[in-house]
Amino acid sequence: MTTRWFAIAICGALLAAENASVASSAEVKLLNPLAMRGVMPDVVSQFERSSGHKVTVEFATVGVITDRLLKGEAADVTVVSGPQMEELQKQAKIAAGSRADVARVGVAVFVRAGAAKPDIGSVDAFKRALLAAKSISYGDPAAGGVSGVHMGALIDRLGIAAELKPKIQLLPNSQAVVDAVANGNVEIGIGLTSDTALTPGIDLAGALPPEIQNFTLYAAGIVVTSKQVDAGKALINFFSSQATQAALKAKGFEPR
Repeated sequence: MTTRWFAIAICGALLAAENASVASSAEVKLLNPLAMRGVMPDVVSQFERSSGHKVTVEFATVGVITDRLLKGEAADVTVVSGPQMEELQKQAKIAAGSRADVARVGVAVFVRAGAAKPDIGSVDAFKRALLAAKSISYGDPAAGGVSGVHMGALIDRLGIAAELKPKIQLLPNSQAVVDAVANGNVEIGIGLTSDTALTPGIDLAGALPPEIQNFTLYAAGIVVTSKQVDAGKALINFFSSQATQAALKAKGFEPR
């Protein structure tokens, strides 16, 4: 009888432990910029293995993410660029004190793998490269992608917008840009240095010259309506781990 009750007790303890484990796990919804599509799946996978939590990731431009959150979409954690994070904080869409800077990344030029890389080592060389190119693509500024917004303003600033207009293809997002370059549909693509991780078949020609470079800082925060605050905080803390920092560096980001 003692052995039987001991076995029952052990089974009960194991069941209780299993139930506690299930109860302590959470499902986290993460809204993430397309610029991190090449790195975030690996980061999330490592976090899920180490924490027991489940993360659902949805990717969009930072402009679209910001608009969705401003309209009240439910989520637990978001990563957007610095200015968008500040706007979300002003509108009380991000929990106070939850912001954490994740990484920054600059703007770069891409060509099809194996193609000649244009000289973009100076502002004048960059202008000549764009004027000589048969076709150029970057994200449509209206879509809210950070590299597209920067390029839309930059070509105006450089005084070459009218000359480039016939050869520019504005695409919905960075994924579409690098795909167009890889497929040979455009000669030069412009996006973030991290975009090389989005698709095979492209080479990095180089980053924009310092005088016209634009670094985007990405920051994470807890969405104020989140029901999984503790798990969300754990995910944000994981973004600063050595494993995440190594993954970010490998994909063209500068961890913060």
